[in-house]
Amino acid sequence: MELRWLDDFIALAKTRHFSRAADDRNVTQPTLSRRIKLLEDEMGVTLIDRNSLPLSLTPAGEVFLAGAEQISRIARETKARCGEIREQEANRLIFATTQTLYLSLYKSWLLPLSAEHGIDIDLNLKSTAWVGTDFVSALAQGECDLMLCFWHPTIDFIHALDDERYEHLVIGNEQLVPVTAVDEDGKPLHQLPGDRKDPLPYIGYNDRSFLRPVIQQMLSQQLEQPQLITMNENVHSVSVKAMIKEGFGLGWVPQRLVADNLKYNRLALAGGEQWNIPLQIRLYRLRNNPNSQLLALWTVLADTLSQGQIPALSTE
Repeated sequence: MELRWLDDFIALAKTRHFSRAADDRNVTQPTLSRRIKLLEDEMGVTLIDRNSLPLSLTPAGEVFLAGAEQISRIARETKARCGEIREQEANRLIFATTQTLYLSLYKSWLLPLSAEHGIDIDLNLKSTAWVGTDFVSALAQGECDLMLCFWHPTIDFIHALDDERYEHLVIGNEQLVPVTAVDEDGKPLHQLPGDRKDPLPYIGYNDRSFLRPVIQQMLSQQLEQPQLITMNENVHSVSVKAMIKEGFGLGWVPQRLVADNLKYNRLALAGGEQWNIPLQIRLYRLRNNPNSQLLALWTVLADTLSQGQIPALSTE
């Protein structure tokens, strides 16, 4: 049984005439007659008394009409709601970022800013588990409209976005700092550069992460080479931070991610400023993305940043 057959029956019940009902439904009379007969076969009863003039409904037809009208109404309302959802989804911006920047920028700044200007934006939940190259591929393939990430010239895969097809905004600056757990007296457990005979346990990043090449370059440029032994590698800074807090070693994490821990002496710096690494935070998009909401938000962000209103990164 097809929904359009129900509408055919409703039209016939209203006009009580096959030809007029066929005109209303924009089909031929034989087609309409065939569909009504199919309905009767499906129900196993006669729905139309064809011997009366005008046509009339049988008792079963009266019952069927009430059900057909209800089903048709529900189908129309459901289709309309689905259309509204489809339109909303077509206009909604899909955002992708790392766990660290999700915690420090998305919830506290970008989401409220977009809501303030009536722009619908949603996080691609899969993105918080992606590794570095996944973000670049997702932006190129349309899996997200906006991509927020750390930038440093040593991150090779991010150079794919230097192509003229892409555009970026510098949202702010960050720096990686070496941190360590503290002992019972609040003193750092580990201190750079360490000793060759007793290398420092190191919690690092795997080779698909944004931050591994950044840290490797900095370490290679130090006059006094650090003495490190890798204990564990992760993709995400939040995981590195968790391992460090448990006392498994020292490691580099974005400063805003550990600001409160440093402030309340739950973690300590494992070295001086020469061990810090500056980063940029960039927001990327495809220039030819046709989503009107994207252009609206991009304009808002560009105006905000041009006025020097750089967002304060959350330290939670």
